[in-house]
Amino acid sequence: MRELCARTVYFEQPGRANTERTLELAYARAKELGLHTVLVATTRGDTGARAVQVLKGMEIIAVTHEAGHRAPNTQDLTPENRAAIEAAGGRILTCQHAFAGVNRAVRKKLGAYQLDEIIAYTLRTFGQGMKVVVEIALMAADAGLVRTDVPVMCIAGSGHGADMAAVVLPTNSHTIFQVRVVEVVCRPSPEHPAFEHPRDRATSSEEDAR
Repeated sequence: MRELCARTVYFEQPGRANTERTLELAYARAKELGLHTVLVATTRGDTGARAVQVLKGMEIIAVTHEAGHRAPNTQDLTPENRAAIEAAGGRILTCQHAFAGVNRAVRKKLGAYQLDEIIAYTLRTFGQGMKVVVEIALMAADAGLVRTDVPVMCIAGSGHGADMAAVVLPTNSHTIFQVRVVEVVCRPSPEHPAFEHPRDRATSSEEDAR
């Protein structure tokens, strides 16, 4: 039986500070695997605008928040970043989030979580970025921007910037259980035992004092 060893990079902390490294790792791995399409989650558009600069030769699809995410008739993506992404040949996808929409309205009105948000919370056990890479793959497939039989590189983050990249085989939202996270390129893992934590240093100091 064949096996494959692939590297996963773990960041000690999540957040914007990992953006550049995440883009570099995603670009290098996409080229190694012969992938041509990269989905990038972006809110204001900063990550999307940077991605079109770094990921040269790739088809970039910047996936934004839906219109009205924070307030009616508003869009988080700034006009400047939209222009930068499109000028560099990137495409922009703005549509209902796969794990939100009508069911989120039920939760906000009645206080009852629905299945889509339960799925989202389950994916978050692997980090916020895992939920997002799966979600944007579903959204892009539903919009007809990616095929469901060709893996793509997905880039996401924990609030702002990027800190996770994964190879994902997309599917449509109504067949969500067919989505496949093929490979994790990088992700934050603050609890990883290889990282020394303050509590570890405190324990070490106590032992030294004995």
